[in-house]
Amino acid sequence: MSLDGLLVRVKGPLGELERDFSHMRDVFLEYDPENRQIIIWTNSHKRKQRALVGTLWAHLKNMIVGVTEGFTYKLKIVFSHFPMKVEVKGDRVYIYNFCGEKQPRVAKIVGNAKVKLVGKDDVYVTGINIEEVGQTAANIEQATKVKNKDPRVFLDGIYIYERKRGIE
Repeated sequence: MSLDGLLVRVKGPLGELERDFSHMRDVFLEYDPENRQIIIWTNSHKRKQRALVGTLWAHLKNMIVGVTEGFTYKLKIVFSHFPMKVEVKGDRVYIYNFCGEKQPRVAKIVGNAKVKLVGKDDVYVTGINIEEVGQTAANIEQATKVKNKDPRVFLDGIYIYERKRGIE
């Protein structure tokens, strides 16, 4: 881990993440490489500034877990009316025949997240940046949102069913 003001770089066996926290005013960050300790504090007594300390800590923890273990989101392909076909091409996920539609629905893969199809009805989204992995999984889920139909009857879609540490 290295610091340059509030620019943080974290290296691990799975890769390297870099993030700029300079927008967090009145929050200070120190790293002690001998004891491997991160010290975060603020001199302000305002509630919002004190809350930023916890936010910064959560982001740093996610960065450290990401470069050491990684993150995996598992999604399930569910259909009852029309058989869906899912393909990954470049930085897009194409969903064909969703509710019998002629045009494919498209979801964007964010950043360095990897999307892999497992079996007939599982999609795994993996990566070291939890925000990229989560946003990619959300994009896939939102691409199959049912509109103008009763959602209690048309349960077709791709749904997140598990979030976990580690890359599968």
